[in-house]
Amino acid sequence: MKEYKIGIIGFGTVGAGVASCLLNNAQVIAKRTGILPRLAKIADLDITTDRGVAVPRDLLTTDADELIREVDVVVELIGGTTIAKKLILQALNAGKPVVTANKALLAEHGEELFAVAEKNKADLYYEASVAGGI
Repeated sequence: MKEYKIGIIGFGTVGAGVASCLLNNAQVIAKRTGILPRLAKIADLDITTDRGVAVPRDLLTTDADELIREVDVVVELIGGTTIAKKLILQALNAGKPVVTANKALLAEHGEELFAVAEKNKADLYYEASVAGGI
């Protein structure tokens, strides 16, 4: 079975929810898809605050660059249009698929991000960013 190392950048409410989902449902996802998603790393500026999710301490880092180097798929959940853009571009330039829920970033810089993704044959997924108003 193919395994993908998933890295989450941003460990706020949404990041903690995604981490919990991956930790609790990886086997169900694997059974349904034939792909095992393994939470490999979480990057955030604050890795000491309790988020209500039991995450192994060795998965936490303050170094988003390290996360991008080590994982197969990058999930950006920090929001904003500056640091998030830099990190997404870094991941896409490395050929890594990126998943984001960042509405503002896609609205302001989507054309550039999709061009970089295409140039590097990387995917940029964003469904969560368009369903927020539902």
